[in-house]
Amino acid sequence: MQVFGTTKDGKTAHIITLRAGDLTVTLLTYGARVQDLRLAGVDHGLTVGSDDLADYEGAMRYHGAIVGPVANRISTARVRLDGMMYELERNDGPAHLHSGSEGSHAQVWDVVATTEDSAILALDMPDGFAGLPGQRRVTAEFTLTAPATLTLTISATSDGTTLMNVANHSYWNLDGSATWHGHRLKIAADHFLPVDEMVCPTGDVADVTGTGMDFRDGPVLRAQTPPLDHNFCLSDQVKPLRDVLWLTGQGGVGMAMATTAPGLQVFDGRPRYDALAIEAQHWPDAPNNTHFPQIKLAPGAIYRQTTRWTFAC
Repeated sequence: MQVFGTTKDGKTAHIITLRAGDLTVTLLTYGARVQDLRLAGVDHGLTVGSDDLADYEGAMRYHGAIVGPVANRISTARVRLDGMMYELERNDGPAHLHSGSEGSHAQVWDVVATTEDSAILALDMPDGFAGLPGQRRVTAEFTLTAPATLTLTISATSDGTTLMNVANHSYWNLDGSATWHGHRLKIAADHFLPVDEMVCPTGDVADVTGTGMDFRDGPVLRAQTPPLDHNFCLSDQVKPLRDVLWLTGQGGVGMAMATTAPGLQVFDGRPRYDALAIEAQHWPDAPNNTHFPQIKLAPGAIYRQTTRWTFAC
């Protein structure tokens, strides 16, 4: 573990390197983020990152980070819990995005343990953090398994009723090219969530059949692919770990993604279109859509999400 840099508020961020089999992954304690991922035999990184901490405090604030306690958008920037209304930061027009400007992506996480092929990071969220109640603790365990698998297990607890929907926000480009054009994307989802002009779910759950959101057969992504910043509905509840997405570059590098989460957000990285953000999550804006899988976490309960990425070339 080495020093990576110092944040604007004077905190020290460290870099951690993990190795196993054909994979080398570097993590940053700032945002508990995946900074770089290298596959043996491939001459470029597969995820978009930076060597400058200032980038992560600016335009790349979500790149590779764990975003929470509530990922994605809360359309009204307010939620009701146990009869109390909580006003949240409006940092995306009228909406609340990725837990506001000081969410988990903008915090230096504690290092709990490291080995050659694993690391455990943790973040304590005091009551009122990100506008929500409860003394919360979130733990992220990264593990590499030969020949080329990265597994992330996120768990959380709270001493009071709160909301929890945590996601890894890595951006992927398997070709190391200027854009993702020419990649193949396959998603095991029959439904998706349409969005309004603010990119918030309309409340509808739509069939992908006959729409530009049908990725079940793994189409090639082109410049004319419909704008993507949507949740794909994998299930209506947490499920055992299963493969849900396959991304293949033009050069033959492939990534299979598995998760226990009921949803998967895919963002096309506009306006640069340089990489695809793929986020395992609960469905966004669940507190305002009671027919969505809910994200309430009760005192004493344990939130847990596992996501696994397997690479090959």
